Amino acid sequence: MGRVKVEGNTAAIKSETRAIEVTDYLGRSLSFSKPIERVIALAPHIVENVYSAGAGETLVGAVDYSDYPASAKDLVRVGAISSFSLEAIVSLKPDLVIVWHSGRGANVLEKLEKIGIPTYASDPHSLLDVARSIRDYGALTGNADIAEASAKTFELKYRSLAALHQESEAVSVLYEVWNQPLQTLNNKHIISDVIRLCGGVNLFGDEPSLAPVISVESVLQRNPDVIIASGMGEEQPEWLNDWYTWPQLKAVKNKNLYFISPDLLQRHTARILDGAEIMCSQLDAARLKLGL
Repeated sequence: MGRVKVEGNTAAIKSETRAIEVTDYLGRSLSFSKPIERVIALAPHIVENVYSAGAGETLVGAVDYSDYPASAKDLVRVGAISSFSLEAIVSLKPDLVIVWHSGRGANVLEKLEKIGIPTYASDPHSLLDVARSIRDYGALTGNADIAEASAKTFELKYRSLAALHQESEAVSVLYEVWNQPLQTLNNKHIISDVIRLCGGVNLFGDEPSLAPVISVESVLQRNPDVIIASGMGEEQPEWLNDWYTWPQLKAVKNKNLYFISPDLLQRHTARILDGAEIMCSQLDAARLKLGL
C-alpha cells in the first residue's frame, strides 16, 4: 500500500508504508497506520464535511444541531457545540475526535490528548479551507478519491463565482448576526470571505473581535450600502425591519435589507457557496438600486 501525506490541501502517495499523515489547522502532524474507522465530530459543519468526504459511515458521535444530511440526525450526541461530555466521548471509543478550535474546541482538546484520544483541530477561516477540510477527512478515513472529487467541485464553483464578480463595484455590507445585542463579524470570519467573493466590503471587518458587539450609533456613522441579516431559521427575522427606524441609512433608503438562511452561510461547508450565490445576487441587486 502507499503512504498518504496531506498538508493543507495537497496529497502525495509514497511507497513502502501504509501510514496516513495529516497536518491539522494548528500545524500538528497526525499519523495513523490505517484509515480511521470511528470519528466523533464536535461541530455541525465538521459532520457535514465528513459526509462530503464520503466518510459518513465512520461517524459515531456528534453535537447538537448536527442535522445535515438527514442521516446525521441519528448520530449519538456527546453535548453541545460549546460544552461536551468527556464521559460520553470516551464511551464511544473513537479513533479520532475532530474539534472546532474557534468554537470552544480548545477547551476539550488538551483533555482528550491527556487521556490518549487522538484529535484533529479544525479552524477554517476562508472558503478554500472548506476544500482543505474535506480532503483531510477523506485522507484520514481512506476516502481520498471521493473527497478529492467533492473538493474539486467546490473549488470549481468558487472560481466561477469569483470570476463573475471580480470586476463588480464595491458595496459596503453590514452582516447582522443578531439584534440584541447588535452583533456582526470581522474580516477573520469566513462570511467576510463570502462578502469579498461577491465584491463587497465588510463594514466592520476591521474590528479586533471575531464577533464584535456594535452600537446602532456606529452603524449610523459608517452608513452601510447593504444590511444582510442572519437569524435562527429559514424565515427572515422580524428585527431586520427595525432598521426602518433610521430612514437616513443608505441601506434603508434604497431598500437594500436582505436575509440569508444561517444554515447556508454560517456553516463552513460546501453549502456555503449556495449562500454565496444568494449574497452575490443580493449585492448585484443593490448595485442596480445604487446606480453602480
